[in-house]
Amino acid sequence: MSSVTIYHNPACGTSRNVLGLIRNAGIEPTIIEYLKTPPSRDELKGLIARVDVPVRAIMREKGTPFAELGLDDPSHTDDDLLDAMMAHPILINRPIVITPLGLKLCRPSEAVLDILPAPQRGPFRKEDGELVVDADGRRVAAA
Repeated sequence: MSSVTIYHNPACGTSRNVLGLIRNAGIEPTIIEYLKTPPSRDELKGLIARVDVPVRAIMREKGTPFAELGLDDPSHTDDDLLDAMMAHPILINRPIVITPLGLKLCRPSEAVLDILPAPQRGPFRKEDGELVVDADGRRVAAA
């Protein structure tokens, strides 16, 4: 079993970039396509607690039923928001990555570099062509 797990959506460019960065470190992670295999309510609650952010901060708005469900209403409790994510897993923001060095919502994608247990093995460009890691495996500073 891999020491790195990614909650992944293959239709998401950020998620694909994070997976690419993990593999560029020579790691083949455990991939959980959370839209096909959503975490249980307790697992999701535990992930959010470990990320140490409010439940609302782990919710995705763009391309989801967030607005039509009225989830922007601050009167919704954490339990309400968890219920919505259980009913509509697309509301769970991604990618979430777990490594021996921590757990992180990796947005932007290069955030995964902070928790990878192995160095990058060469250059890496995001799908949009942006250089993130140079030929020596070093993180490139954002312009």
